[in-house]
Amino acid sequence: MNKKLFIGGLSWNTNNDSLKTAFSKFGETTECKVVVDKITGKSKGFGFVSFDSQDAATAALEGMNNQMLDGRTIKVDYATEKPAGERPARSGGGFGGDRGGRGGFGGNRR
Repeated sequence: MNKKLFIGGLSWNTNNDSLKTAFSKFGETTECKVVVDKITGKSKGFGFVSFDSQDAATAALEGMNNQMLDGRTIKVDYATEKPAGERPARSGGGFGGDRGGRGGFGGNRR
């Protein structure tokens, strides 16, 4: 099982410290991180909490899923790891798929 939890639906006001405070009552946390935009530094509305034991992670999932945190109902689930080296699929880019679409921007022509 996984000891890392995904926390979704976070308030824009939730930060690493408030996330840790909310989840540490279930056991020893090893990491609490709210994911932020690289440019603006604002929360993206989700984060991760890791525990030192599976029992603590399970208790936190059961105790915090669909509960209020900083005025928002959060969703808690086990985190899934992205395979190393994989990048998200990219579309053709710009305004319109294969043929360029509106104004001829983007596309996959080669």
